[in-house]
Formats: sequence, C-alpha cells, structure tokens
Amino acid sequence: MGTEAAEQHRLDEAHPNRAAWKKWGPYLSERQWGTVREDYSDNGDAWNYFTHDQARSRAYRWGEDGLGGISDDHQVLCFALALWNGRDPILKERAFGLANSEGNHGEDVKEYYFYLDSTPTHSYMKYLYKYPQAAYPYEELVATNRGRGKHEAEYELQDTGVFDDNRYFDVFVEYAKAAPDDILVRMTVFNRGPETASLDLLPTLWFRNTWSQPGGGSKPILERVGTAGPATVRARHTDPLFLESLGDYELHCDADVPLLFTENETNNARLFGGHNASAYVKDGIHEFIVHGNTDTVNPQQQGTKVAAHYRLDIGSGQSRQIRLRLAASAPGASAQPFEDFDAVFAARLKEADAFYAAVTPPAVRDDPDRASVMRQALAGMLWTKQYFYYDLDLWLDEHGAGSQLPQSERRRVRNTEWAHMFNDDIISMPDKWEYPWYAAWDLAFHMIPLGMVDPDFAKQQLDLMLRNDYLHPNGQLPAYEWNFGDVNPPVHAWATMQLYLIDKERRGGIGDIEFLKYAFSKLLVNFTWWVNRKDRTGANVFEGGFLGLDNIGVFDRSSPLPTGGYLDQADGTAWMVFFSQQMLRIAVELALQEPLYEEFVEKFFQHTLFIAGAMDRVGERQDEMWDEEDGFFYDVLRLPDGSATRLKVRSIVGLLPLAAVAVFEEDILAKLPKFSERARQFLARHPELAANMHLPQEPGVANRRMLAIVNEKKLRRILARMLDESEFFSPHGLRALSRSHLEHPYVFQHAGQEYRVAYVPGDSDSGMFGGNSNWRGPVWMPINFLLYTSLLRLYAYFGEDFKVECPTGSGQMKTLLEVAKELGERLSRIFLRGGDGGRPAYGADPRFRDDPHWRELVQFHEYFHGDTGAGIGASHQTGWTGCVARIIQINAVLTKELLLMPGAEAAAARALHGRAKGAEPKTTPTNRA
Repeated sequence: MGTEAAEQHRLDEAHPNRAAWKKWGPYLSERQWGTVREDYSDNGDAWNYFTHDQARSRAYRWGEDGLGGISDDHQVLCFALALWNGRDPILKERAFGLANSEGNHGEDVKEYYFYLDSTPTHSYMKYLYKYPQAAYPYEELVATNRGRGKHEAEYELQDTGVFDDNRYFDVFVEYAKAAPDDILVRMTVFNRGPETASLDLLPTLWFRNTWSQPGGGSKPILERVGTAGPATVRARHTDPLFLESLGDYELHCDADVPLLFTENETNNARLFGGHNASAYVKDGIHEFIVHGNTDTVNPQQQGTKVAAHYRLDIGSGQSRQIRLRLAASAPGASAQPFEDFDAVFAARLKEADAFYAAVTPPAVRDDPDRASVMRQALAGMLWTKQYFYYDLDLWLDEHGAGSQLPQSERRRVRNTEWAHMFNDDIISMPDKWEYPWYAAWDLAFHMIPLGMVDPDFAKQQLDLMLRNDYLHPNGQLPAYEWNFGDVNPPVHAWATMQLYLIDKERRGGIGDIEFLKYAFSKLLVNFTWWVNRKDRTGANVFEGGFLGLDNIGVFDRSSPLPTGGYLDQADGTAWMVFFSQQMLRIAVELALQEPLYEEFVEKFFQHTLFIAGAMDRVGERQDEMWDEEDGFFYDVLRLPDGSATRLKVRSIVGLLPLAAVAVFEEDILAKLPKFSERARQFLARHPELAANMHLPQEPGVANRRMLAIVNEKKLRRILARMLDESEFFSPHGLRALSRSHLEHPYVFQHAGQEYRVAYVPGDSDSGMFGGNSNWRGPVWMPINFLLYTSLLRLYAYFGEDFKVECPTGSGQMKTLLEVAKELGERLSRIFLRGGDGGRPAYGADPRFRDDPHWRELVQFHEYFHGDTGAGIGASHQTGWTGCVARIIQINAVLTKELLLMPGAEAAAARALHGRAKGAEPKTTPTNRA
C-alpha cells in the first residue's frame, strides 16, 4: 500500500470496525479535578471540593487526567508522562492551573504544552511539554493572580521568571501504532539551559479506579514480568466486564530501570485523617521521588499504578531519548520489542506527512508557516478528544437526589431533570483543561474541521448528541455539565448539513441519506422544543437566555430581568430562522430522494417566513427588532406595563441575521412541484411576510434562488456597519461588540440603577458567567466562521455585480467573495507570523516571536483581543477556533469561477475534497524532533 493511502486505509478499516485503530487515543482529560462529575459537596462548589492539591492523593470517580497521555476508549488502562526536576514540591503528573475563584479572570491553566501532530486514527501523535528547571511557582501564581483586579492582566508562568536563561526542558512525547493494539512510545528530552541538568522521567501506567465503587467489580493488577533484562510490566484486569473491552497488555521499557508500584487509591490519611487500607496509595510514587520515602512503593512489584524510573543527566543543549512499547501481546515472533521500533516510527511519520499533504491545498503547501498553522489546528482538534463518563441516574442517587426518592426528600443538586443521561463515549472537548466537558454548540463547530480529516468520527459525534441517552425526552439538547438545561444556540442542524455535504463528495457524490434521516428525525423534536418553550407569546419571537454569548447584553440574560418583563432576543430569533432554514435545506435533500419529505420542505419554508417576518413587520414600530434609523437589529425589552423599547447595543447579535441565508440551485423548484405550488399560494395569502425579506422568486446567478432574512437594502446597511473598522471590522476579524461603544457606552437606567455596556476588547471586566469569558469586544471564531461562510453563499447568489465598500469608508469596492476572503485572511493572520516575526495571538511576547524553540508553536485560544488579536481565555481551545483550518483551506481553493458555475455548492465541495491529489508531503517545522 502506498504511503499516501495508508492513513486513509486505517480510517476505512476503523469505520466498520474491521480494525480498532481508534481503540487507543489521547482520551485522558487534562483536568479531572474541579469538575461537576467529581463534586460530592453539599453546596455544589466543584472547584473547592476536589482541588489540584488533592488530585495527586485522591482517586477519581469518573475519569482520569495526565500529561500528554493516552488510554483505551473506556479509559480502563491509562498511560501518561510524569516528571520531577529535583526542586518541585510535588511530582508533575498533571497540568496546574487556577480554580475559578483564584484567577482574576476565572480559571486558567498555567503551563506551556502543545499538541503538535496527530493523524485521525492516532497512528502517529506528537506532544510537547515545557518543564522549568526551577521549582514550579504554585503559590506565587495563586497569590499574585488572586491579588489582581478585573482590569489587570493575568499573571502568567513566564512572568515568574522560571524560563529565564532558557532553564527548562523540552519534553517531546510521540506515539506510533504498529497495530491497533500495539503502541510505540518515544520520549525525547532537550535541555535548553546553559548548564547540565538532571530530570526524573517517569512514564506511568495505571488502571482507572473502578473497584472502590459499589458494584465496581474486582481489582485489576499490574505486575513485573521477569527479573532480568529490560523492565516489563503486565497489565491484567480480573473483572469479566472489563475483560470484554480490554485484554492483557504489556509495557516494555528499553532498559532495566526501576519499576515503582503503588495503588491508584485515595490517601485517606493525608487528606481526611482517616485510615488507609494499604501503605501503597495514589501519591506513593510522588512520596518516593520527592521525599525519598521508600515505604510508599511496593517491593513486591505489583499494584494498580506503576512508573518506570529513568534518571537523566542532560548536558546543555543536549537531549536524551527513551523508548517504550505498550502492546496487547509480545510484539513480533522474535519477542524483541524494539527491533522494528525505528522503522515503524519512520513509516508512521511519513504516512502522516502524506495524509496532510493530501488535505492541504497547493497554495497553502507553498507557504510553510500557513501549512503548519493548519496542521497544528487539526492536530489540536484530534488531541482534544476525551473519554467522558457520566451516569446521571447513578450520580443523582449518590447525591441523595435519585428519582426513586419522594420529591420532598430529594436534595437540591444540579441536573436533576437529566436523570436519563448516560454518557460513556469519546467526545470532542472545547479544551481538556479549562472545559473538560462537552458543550453542544461548541461541538457542532468542532465537526467542521474534524470533518476535513475524519468525516465518520464527525458524523458519529453529531449523532451522539441526538441519542436518547443525551437528548432530553422533551427534545432539548444538553448544554454542558454545569447545567445541562442551559440553552445553547441551535446550530446542530447547520453542522449536520455541512458535514453531509463534506462527506457526500468523499463518497463520490452519493450522500449518506441514512445519517441525514436520523438527524432530521431527532432535530424535529428539538425544533418543537424551541417552539414550545422559547416562544413565550406564540408570536414567532424567541428568547433563550445567554445563548452562549455570556455577557454580551445589558442584563444577565439567563436571570430574571431587574425591570420585570422579558426580552425578545434578536439573536434567539435569528438563530431560529437559521435553524429553520437548515431544516429546510435538509428536508429538500431528503425530498429529492423520498417524496414523503416534501411536506417538511413546506413546513420549514413557512416556519422560516413566519419567524423572519416577526423580526421586522411592515411599518415602523418600537416593538420590533429592526431599527430603520440605525439600519441594525437590536434586542427588544418588553416591560410589564405592555410597553417595549429597543436596547441599542450594537453587537454581533445584530449581525447574526446575515447568517440566515439559504441558496438553492435552479432545478430544485422544478423537482419539488408540490412544494413550489403551495409556497406560491402561501405567499399570496401572506404578502406582509414578503415585504422585508429576500424570497426565492427572485433568480440570481445561474438562476439560483435564495431565502434570507434581509433584503438587498438591509443587507447593504448591515454590511456597511459590519465592515467599518471603527465598529466591527478589526484587523483580526469581526468584533463581538462595536468599537463605537468605547467612547459611547450604551447606558440603561432603571429604578435609580445604571446598567452599562462598553467596549472591552480583552479580558472581561466583570464576574458575569464566571468572569473568564467576554463577548463585549473580542473576536470569536464561531460567529466569524458563520458570517464568513454566509458571505460566500451570498456571493454565489449575487455574483460579481453586487459590490460593497470594504473597509467602509476606504473607497475600495469589493465583491462579497473578496469580502469573505478578506475576512478569512484577517482571521488567519491571528496565527501567522507577521513582518516582525511575531504572531498576533501571542501579543508582543518576544519569546514566541524570536526564540527558535517557541516561535513555530501555535496555541488556539478561546477568543482574541478586539484590537491586537492577542489570544485570551482558554489557551488550548482548538475546538471551535480550529475552524481556522477550514478557513485557510477554503480561502486557498474557492474561486469566482467555482462559485458562479451551476451546481456551485457541489463543485466547491469537490474542489475542497480533491484539492491536493498526488501532493508531495513536506516536513513542517513542528514535526521535526
């Protein structure tokens, strides 16, 4: 088999389960402590119930964490990196960060680690951790950040001086699979400092503690194999249930190094003053390494947690490498675990290069920095998969809130209405440290970049959220573990349709109709939930609360309003038009295969018109969202006395209606004659709905038809504000709040109290929603991506004749394709090196600009400073920020000729799928050792 096809062949084998290539992957969390699942407190204070300080000594209940680690797909057996520099007060087994109450801007990881590479089957993976040689400044980070205010910058690890004079280790961890159950591990440590330095390197293998729980089954065992030769550990579970998913494994070391055994069990004596059943507990290896306590590791060479102890002395600028192999049986007939080690690694890396060469367009391959950013973005997406286990029925029982108890006896705890949920899956996470739990609307965006490299996994993830053990019986999609009942924007149907189109071209133009039918059937239930629960008056005007946009509004939109009354939300209503349009698009695709679905085409056409029409009725009124004077959409506050007023905050909420665009090819109406006739009759009965919208009767380029909230006049007015650099159009994408509010904050007075919304381009200056998120000025990738793709659809309809000034006031007239590409380039430039060698995402940090050991490394933050592009929030949220990979790809491939030809959507998908056939792989800076 050719190198280029090898990874695709593994994907093809994995999908129908012919070979379990995805059985092992980067499924450990970066942080299991401080999560809702591990919270058994009386007051729901998850952060303080299970702290970082306890994590080394306390066995987890629901999952495991580690540095650069892997596990099987049920996290029975885990492997990760542990380190000690001879100075730290604790063994470095997991990433440290601030709890929500400790940070001046909420929780925040205080480490430097990077996901450098991964194939979709994890046949090759690479990770980098930067470990200071000085004592890690735990107390200094907590005290300094806790002492800073909301208007001050966070105090970061670099600020402490621990990286001065380059006194740190670069620790690379690489994985290569010789077979689905045969994983090779290579750890390479570089001393970047000026002097020889020592390091204890402890690759660690352990079983997740299931046996300590009621009904958890029997205890597994790790034990040394033999007494002579290179160290080997056998991992064997003894419980029949776990043996069904995981057989015996052996961990082979490349030297006869000491093996330190203990148990993955809680040190009750240290934490609670209680009694330990054994002298060997979870922190036993820490005690042995850091404090020299020889009584805390088992001389019998057995347990449920083991570390191979490599003691390395590394000269300045030098490196040391160790090799390990974790396999289901002795690899190879010769029983020489490392005989083919180098050859397998070389082959997997070559195959990874070939796979990404085929994904990367030629124009991007010719720009190594851009190609590296794209590959690291996709690697980050693949590394942030996590095993997520949460049995809500059991968890509620353990909290005294189970459904078998009388209502009056149940404790008040979170998520009591979600007892049906049983999560036991590998799920794409936003950020495995800051957000080590799934969020439904984040996940929808994740599937766009993941669909570029593994459409089968992406489809499975979208289906997962619609399964009966996730989707609420009433039709609501789960939000996130802190409150599954919160309301996220309804983007699932959009992601489903986008992924269907990506996958359709991969399948030679034949769509996966069964995938689409299943999603549509479940999304019908979800759509009905929205209509029944979030349209208070039945007037097609929707609420929804914060809708993922946290502090964007005048008030906390998830809480009762201080004024009384309620909000008609421009974003809630626009999201519902968007949802309805995507359901319309799905129904059209299904109706072309099965006439039964033509009835649903009519249903969602009518829904779309009714909801869009409610945003701007005929005539000028103060109780509708469109403001004719400003040319913008706003939320409407409806007061208890029946009056209403617009809340004139110019935010991305008012731009969202631009995303509600559906474009259809000329022949669609002819293929659906029943719908076409009923649509004509419907519009004849409701001429008021046609007045302020763009309807399909008007043909565009190639006789395409378009259904959009805004007509051409409104579109031009909104675009004039959106492309104004003094308002939304920053050098690095669209701001969430107009910069005009810097000098002109929006102020609302009520009962002697002032409510103010001002432009804040960086970290939040309030504690709303935890204080670690800010939608009042920064650039957020998900909404930018929606508007970017909307501009492309609008161009496919309007073509070359529709031009707007871009930027507003510049005198430069551009087509909407040129506008889209300009927006895409501004978003891409966040991560690309500029003329000074720096990347805007890192601000003015000289180390990331100049140092050869830092400047090629890219992190994908949660959001970005509205003026400088500096990364803010979760620093490893490749999640939706990973959409930049798709933007880089689209910008390099789509042309006006493609988008103006008949069948443009299919042609564009074909071009993106077949973009780099026969491409020669290139080595990018980050996949070199």
